[in-house]
Amino acid sequence: MSTIKTEDGTQIYYKDWGNGQPIVFSHGWPLSADAWDAQMLFLAQNGYRVIAHDRRSHGRSEQTWDGNTMDQYADDLADLINALDLHEIMMVGHSTGGGEVARYIGRHGTSRVAKAVLIGAVTPLMLKTTDNPDGLPLAVFDDMRRHVFDNRAQFFQDFTLAFYGYNRPGAKISEGVRESFWRQGMLAGIAGVYECIKQFSEIDFTEDLKKMVVPTLVVHGDDDQIVPIQLSALRTVEIAPQATLKVYAGAPHGLPTICQDQLNTDLLAFIKS
Repeated sequence: MSTIKTEDGTQIYYKDWGNGQPIVFSHGWPLSADAWDAQMLFLAQNGYRVIAHDRRSHGRSEQTWDGNTMDQYADDLADLINALDLHEIMMVGHSTGGGEVARYIGRHGTSRVAKAVLIGAVTPLMLKTTDNPDGLPLAVFDDMRRHVFDNRAQFFQDFTLAFYGYNRPGAKISEGVRESFWRQGMLAGIAGVYECIKQFSEIDFTEDLKKMVVPTLVVHGDDDQIVPIQLSALRTVEIAPQATLKVYAGAPHGLPTICQDQLNTDLLAFIKS
């Protein structure tokens, strides 16, 4: 397996395929680099170098007790980018990974970054606060933590229904997709999965978005039941200086899988533009 050691000694697994301008992917919770396989295969076949890592405590990366924070996720990503000496990158993040991309730029700048893509991203802030009255109540995330602690195996199975829009009338359900989500989620360490809920729900990415001074494509499904478009993408494009919004009609949160062909086409067009 391809791995690096971060500055704090944590082993991070990554995939690195193809040749050309690099595209770096950051996955959602509680998944792994495998969530990007359809995008990576397509873009590598079209002449790009594609890299995706498993976030610490997720997938095949080391399960750590410490460091399961957004700042550390961003620093781990920086360690990977530096170790591979990547430049002129297009960074792509889905859900929690969108926050990771924003925080990377907030902490490490854009000197190595050409463009960014935020897909169903948790930016700028998911949690309901005095300054963010339209956010989701803390009880929603406390409930997620309770389910992860009590029976995450069943919770991950149930979570796939809203994640992929399989709970909508007429939805064509793929049990294979659901099982793949479950497999990736169960490969992650429970401590990291539990701690990550706080990171995608309570972290405010507003200042990070202000520093995203590269062309940024914001992609979101208007039927996203996990990260509602009203409190995320519609606000993100008002903050990130060079952001452009592309809404997928009827698409769920898991649109990299459900809308893989449309997303692949849009990613290729954006990096070529």
